[in-house]
Amino acid sequence: MNDYEYLLSPLDKIKGIGNKTIQLFFKKKIKTIFDLLWHLPISNIETSRTTEFKNLEIGKDQSVKLVPIKYSFPRIKNLPNRVNCISSNGKIDCIFFNSYEGYIKKILPINNETIVYGKIGFYKGKYQITNPKLVSINEDGVIKDLKNYSLTEGLSITKYNKIIQEVLKNIPDLKEWHSKNLIRKFNNVRWKESIEKIHNFEYEKLNNSDYLRRLTFDEILANFLISSQIRLKIKKIKKKRKHFDSNIKKEYLSKLKFDLTNDQKNAIRDIEKDLSSKERMFRLVQGDVGSGKTIVSLIAALNTIKSGYQVALMVPTEILAKQHYNFSKDFFNSDIKIELITGKIDYSSKKKILESLENNKINLIIGTHSLFQKKIKFSRLGLIIIDEQHKFGVNQRKELSDKGGNDCDVLVMSATPIPRTMMMTIYGDMDVTLIREKPKNRKEIKTYSKLDSKIEEVIKFAKKEIVNGGQVFWVCPLIEKSKKLDHQSAVEKNKYLQKFFDNRVGLIHGSMEKTDKNKILNDFLHKKIDVLVSTTVIEVGIDFPNANVIVIENANKYGLSQLHQLRGRVGRGNKKSYCILLFKSQLSENAKKRINILKSSNDGFEISEEDMKLRGYGDILGFKQSGIKKFKIADPILHRDLFELAEEEINKIEQNNSKLGEYYKLLKLYDRASIMNDII
Repeated sequence: MNDYEYLLSPLDKIKGIGNKTIQLFFKKKIKTIFDLLWHLPISNIETSRTTEFKNLEIGKDQSVKLVPIKYSFPRIKNLPNRVNCISSNGKIDCIFFNSYEGYIKKILPINNETIVYGKIGFYKGKYQITNPKLVSINEDGVIKDLKNYSLTEGLSITKYNKIIQEVLKNIPDLKEWHSKNLIRKFNNVRWKESIEKIHNFEYEKLNNSDYLRRLTFDEILANFLISSQIRLKIKKIKKKRKHFDSNIKKEYLSKLKFDLTNDQKNAIRDIEKDLSSKERMFRLVQGDVGSGKTIVSLIAALNTIKSGYQVALMVPTEILAKQHYNFSKDFFNSDIKIELITGKIDYSSKKKILESLENNKINLIIGTHSLFQKKIKFSRLGLIIIDEQHKFGVNQRKELSDKGGNDCDVLVMSATPIPRTMMMTIYGDMDVTLIREKPKNRKEIKTYSKLDSKIEEVIKFAKKEIVNGGQVFWVCPLIEKSKKLDHQSAVEKNKYLQKFFDNRVGLIHGSMEKTDKNKILNDFLHKKIDVLVSTTVIEVGIDFPNANVIVIENANKYGLSQLHQLRGRVGRGNKKSYCILLFKSQLSENAKKRINILKSSNDGFEISEEDMKLRGYGDILGFKQSGIKKFKIADPILHRDLFELAEEEINKIEQNNSKLGEYYKLLKLYDRASIMNDII
């Protein structure tokens, strides 16, 4: 067995570990020796210095030597199990929630001296430790300091430390994959040395140590290498250049009632350079809400169509597809044939569209994700544009890049500003263009915060805006009323507002049928209703130029980025626009910070940076739920400098056209080799 095979081998290769223990590790998603090594300690346990009863401190984690004397296992549901114990000169109870009697009796046998570790509490005149961890049974008469790990029930701290130490004895000394210059930045610490230290180092000194930083850098670099190799593979694919006449572009831009921003011009320049090169384009244009990405994408489509190719534009919702279709029809001349394909189109019409598409009688096709079904065939697809509100993973983007053959370029649009370190992680396989500047005709949205007790003032203001031709979004967190959460439900709010707005109020939420939802949205678009009560489904893919007021209930319950996205649903027309944040009287400090940041800034990129600082990596706009949070130890906030260093290293590898060499072993170690084999 070679060094890497040992590290990636299953847990049964560890001496003294049985199937029952392996199953307990599986509960923590630990399946290999390498997984086990990355389950890092969370604190030190000084078992060699147990705390005397007289020195117990409430609220502090301490090790206590005690003797169990009595079990108390109540039969009433939800009451905890209790073990009465004595410790030196006093009494202390061990309290267990959700633990079986058999497990408790096993770890705390009556009259056997035991050391436990946990947070000291005090209840009804007696000390107690809730869900203590067994740290030592003192089998050999020697008590050593141990590391505290987050464990599943059934694994004692002592046993876990014993297993870790057994693994560390067999850790191979791997050949260094970094250059000498790079490894100097971490004071020349080796991989093996770093692994040993993070499981034996003083916990308080661990975070700033060269050992943890070196391992963190390895993890980041392994991730970036995959993205880099995908990007390089795409660029190796040679395509036919697309040629276009700049005079045609000028003719179309002259139709606009506004001038392009410098950022829009730069984005168009980047895309034109890609389209006219022999390398395939795989570019992300990321812009804040209202920054004018649509025009940029249509100019890209124009250039491609005039070069004799077809273009497919995919958007997240049917109503947005229709809006793009109508806008494109107005923007392009009649010589450009445009079609819309959605779920509402009848079979015969759809069949005609598909035939025309295959026979090259359609230049631009607009629709939802169904555009990329296998049955839809193009004659000469030259550009795929994704108006991307959802997040694609690396593998999905790789599959997408293969659609349409070698001559097909890919342009992804995103209205979700994210911090740069997260962008490097999520979109590292793509070239990225940012549009931060807002068009001059875009009205700034004024943001205000109000106590929900002053809701009648908000209603009065909304009525005034409706009289002046505006419309109102009213956003609530929940669909139905909840007994547990003090949030206003969309259903209840809809009933409440009907009487104030002459029943010209509509309701949409994620649980509605698509046809019902689209009907309400169309009614709002055509001003048949004045107020649209909604859950956060309006955050994605809706553009209503008359909507100039958005009211957000329980605003303190949302993250900054989500509030900014919701705010971006208004201010798309020529009316002055407003965002009103309703909140309860008692706000946390974080909630106050979020609201104040939003009131002081309209820059989505700045807001996303602040959001990540407040809420942490992975929680922004549901990235955590989308599987984007892929690191075990790296964090874009804490390790920003390491992300930037990894980016520098990737640039060197790409510029020097270096082969992976020793870095292939790094990828194998981080279980990325299977992905890499697919790429190379």
